[in-house]
Amino acid sequence: MKLWVEILLRVLQTPLSSWTMRNQTLVTEFILQGFIEHPEYRKLLFGCFLFLYSVALTGNVLIILAITFNPGLHNPMYFFLFNLATMDIICISTIMPKALVGLVSEENSISYGGCMTQLYFLTWSASSELLLLTVMAYDRYAAICHPLHYSTMMRKTLCSMLAASVWGLCAFNTAIHTGLMLRLKFCGPNVITHFFCEVPPLLLLSCSSTYVNSVMIVLADAFYGILNFLMTIVSYGFIISSILKMRTKEGKKKAFSTCSSHLIVVCMYYTSVFYAYISPVSSYSAEKSKLAGVLYTMLSPTLNPLIYTLRNKEVKLALRKLSPFFKN
Repeated sequence: MKLWVEILLRVLQTPLSSWTMRNQTLVTEFILQGFIEHPEYRKLLFGCFLFLYSVALTGNVLIILAITFNPGLHNPMYFFLFNLATMDIICISTIMPKALVGLVSEENSISYGGCMTQLYFLTWSASSELLLLTVMAYDRYAAICHPLHYSTMMRKTLCSMLAASVWGLCAFNTAIHTGLMLRLKFCGPNVITHFFCEVPPLLLLSCSSTYVNSVMIVLADAFYGILNFLMTIVSYGFIISSILKMRTKEGKKKAFSTCSSHLIVVCMYYTSVFYAYISPVSSYSAEKSKLAGVLYTMLSPTLNPLIYTLRNKEVKLALRKLSPFFKN
């Protein structure tokens, strides 16, 4: 905690003139390399990415509408699912428009300010999703392990505070990361070996010291990745133990069905995030990072609404009730 405060103070104590001077570097825009090394697949990738984007937007918007207009879904589980769908929309909309443009244009450039903005919203939504998945694991723990006290443990005010804390804490942490990135000098080259602005390839392009940034990445990996993952594992350890103690098969089946969708999403998301980030910047691999980027910025937001819808009768029923609204 002391190190976080020290880093924040260093950012806040930087004079405004210094920020302006440092931003006026030789690099005023970056070139996103994208998938230029595979030109023969550009049309195929464009079609796939456009399909994923359309499905992700449609699915997550439908989940938001279903939860909003169906009073039966106004409970903690679906409240957090509403927040997850919102995060997925922000995440994929931050990346996809620029990625699609890059696949149809000869040179895909992005301004310095645009790159920092993309970096902020991507980091904000991705880190928020990791924290929210941990909160959702606790919600399932309370529902299955303490069903008689669930309404007390997951009060409406507490759920609102947890959601607001997730959004607020991640926005604050992302502001620190982005602020530290703004302090760096970029003297050239300006080619980002990715299809969006990402922290590791940007650090490799900097011609100034990235030590503080690297320390922050390690702290973020430890908190968002390892600590949250362990908390989620512990929650599911108690959940599985409680399910195994249930006497009836019907009770076990019902309990497992309420948490299986979330468990699938957790495994899928953490696999891609660990693959992308739990490694030092010095061992950065462009191909590995692009693959992981596709998994957690495109595939995950696309599959999340499908997983929760296909395995949830209440959401299916709520979506059917929305069909007359769209016909009108």
